[in-house]
Amino acid sequence: MTPRHRRYWHYTLALTAGVLTIWFVVIFMSAYFAASLNHFVFLGFPLGFYIFAQGALIVFLILIGAYVAIMNRLDRRFGVAEKR
Repeated sequence: MTPRHRRYWHYTLALTAGVLTIWFVVIFMSAYFAASLNHFVFLGFPLGFYIFAQGALIVFLILIGAYVAIMNRLDRRFGVAEKR
């Protein structure tokens, strides 16, 4: 692999690791603290329930959108973007 390919792969792996870390924190760490989060109420629901029912899905969709946008920009930067 050329140094350019290695840089591209390094950025791709770093982005993937970042997205997975955020996903892990939102899903698994909020599950760990669910009992203490349920003491707070958000829109009439216990916060722990709301995070699992709505918040996690919203964060997941935001992560997908951000990943697509950043990868498209990275692809253009390294000249591997798909041609329309």
